[in-house]
Amino acid sequence: MREPTNRDGPPGQGGPRPPTQGRSRFPTSILWVALIALALWNIYVFFWPSTGARLSIPYSAFTEQVVAGNVESVTLQGQKVTGTFRSELRVAGNQVLDPGEPLPPGVTAGEVRTGTQFQTTIPENSQPELVPLLEEHNVTISVQQAGGSLWPSLLATIVPLFLFIGLMVYLGRSMSRGQQNVFSFGRSRARVYDAERPRVTFADVAGEEEAKAELSEVVDFLRNPMKYHAIGARLPRGILLVGPPGTGKTLLARAVAGEAGVPFFSVSASEFVEMFVGVGASRVRDLFERAKAAAPSIMFVDELDAVGRQRFAGLGGGNDEREQTLNQLLVEMDGFEAHQDVIVIAATNRPDVLDPALLRPGRFDRQVTVGLPDRRGREAILRIHSRGIPVQPDVDLAGIAAMTPGFSGADLANLVNEAALMAARKNKKVVEREDFDEALDKIVLGTERAMIMGEHEKRVVAYHEAGHAVAAHFSPGTDPLRKISIVPRGQSLGVTIQAPDEDRFNFSRAYLLARLTVMMGGRAAEQLVFNEMTTGAQNDLKEATLLARRMVGLWGMSEEIGPVFLGMGEQHVFLGREIMQDRDVADATLERADAAVQRLLRDAMDRAQDLLSRHRDQLDALAEALIVEETIDQEKIMEILGAPPVPSAAPAAAADGA
Repeated sequence: MREPTNRDGPPGQGGPRPPTQGRSRFPTSILWVALIALALWNIYVFFWPSTGARLSIPYSAFTEQVVAGNVESVTLQGQKVTGTFRSELRVAGNQVLDPGEPLPPGVTAGEVRTGTQFQTTIPENSQPELVPLLEEHNVTISVQQAGGSLWPSLLATIVPLFLFIGLMVYLGRSMSRGQQNVFSFGRSRARVYDAERPRVTFADVAGEEEAKAELSEVVDFLRNPMKYHAIGARLPRGILLVGPPGTGKTLLARAVAGEAGVPFFSVSASEFVEMFVGVGASRVRDLFERAKAAAPSIMFVDELDAVGRQRFAGLGGGNDEREQTLNQLLVEMDGFEAHQDVIVIAATNRPDVLDPALLRPGRFDRQVTVGLPDRRGREAILRIHSRGIPVQPDVDLAGIAAMTPGFSGADLANLVNEAALMAARKNKKVVEREDFDEALDKIVLGTERAMIMGEHEKRVVAYHEAGHAVAAHFSPGTDPLRKISIVPRGQSLGVTIQAPDEDRFNFSRAYLLARLTVMMGGRAAEQLVFNEMTTGAQNDLKEATLLARRMVGLWGMSEEIGPVFLGMGEQHVFLGREIMQDRDVADATLERADAAVQRLLRDAMDRAQDLLSRHRDQLDALAEALIVEETIDQEKIMEILGAPPVPSAAPAAAADGA
């Protein structure tokens, strides 16, 4: 399954990027600067009213200038007089200075003002005497009503205030439309993929032909809803995509929306749950209202188990917020009208933990399994992801697909990307087969570590890996050997890689017993050659014990227990769930099961020691080749060990590390 990483590209390279809704395009910093400037202007107007550039002089100095003939015009407004001198006047404080007159004591040059505009105040009952004096000296007289017009002051104070309030309202609305505002807790955070933008289609999906065929019915319903309504048919309201991580469940949902050409609402179930009780339920209501308003449409809920887990499934109480969100989801899915063209698609990799009420008919009443791709599917996925990458023509993608059983679509996308990075790091123009091999080793085994091992430790690791290889080569039914290396990678000091020729999904008891023998081959080689045990077999013992427990407790492959399911080796989802449940197995049965597991492991160890003893020459030759070359491929392995005793079967791949 292909998981595109580019969300804003042409068809075949990813889906559309969700439009940005509710975001102000005007820079917020400019709005704040404007608000601060208006506030400062308002304060200035109220507390520091402007007086202009007029000289403020005493009334006596004013009359002296009138008598001297230096006053050209005046304006009378009550007791206030403003006017213009014929020649500039020097004023220091309230004292008028004659031209050339020295400054009074205590007055500096900076305190002296000059100008032709002046203002003064008439003493009470002096106006009748002033007018004849002005007329006598030919002064132009103008009169204004006391108090003047109120409009200038109103414009200077009220208008900035209204602008300030308007900008605050604008900012508040812009913030409320944003998803991060505290007042939008109850709104859904679903991302909307518009049908008009470049979209993902079924052509961008590979390796899941069965799932695409089943979902094509949904596409046809959304394209032609009246055809189904006319006959009275009703499509399932909820479709649950089930599969391991990375198999492309989200991509399939987007492909359905792209094929149908309808709005696609995408949200993660974890986004419903918040700290405050009731917020998740409100978001569920809002999401369904938006989807119904845009019908026909698709709602996609990723990781449904985040809110859909079984209520009170373990020790301790339940989560009130999560359970209320689940209850609201159940109610909304029951609330669809008979011909409501809204389909809910959800994805999870843990269907076993979902609440039964969520899976009943009428809600998520159809499950589509999205499994790991087979060999042909992996090849198709590799071809999709290698589009646009200069791959050397002789690169065998089918062979790479055969080497990657168990890989998901996301794993294969990562493989192609790592190979391209390898090639670019080496300044290559095209990606070659060796780049894919190195990328596969890096993903499966880890990055090479620069370690300096002593000669004895290097020899121990070489014999350990050679023991795995000899046990695998001479055990009937095991997977073919692909590579052996004693170069430290990741957490291991060495590795033996087996890979099948073709996929297989059912394993026989003989194959599993051979797998146990291969796992024990490293420890057996250490004891046979050095007569000692090392910690290098830790991972081998762990994996062998888990496999033996499953053979006994899950698959009924032991003679002591027989065909009985004991549940040994299962992983419980909820902590404490197995404590709450009654145990159906007696203590004596568990003791016999433990004895059966130990017998399987001891028998595997005995078979490994017997094989290595009978093929000691090949073991020594293979170990010496590893000490010299450190990494040997399949051709070299066949040259040293010869042909396998019987044709190998082709079960799943394995990699055993020291």
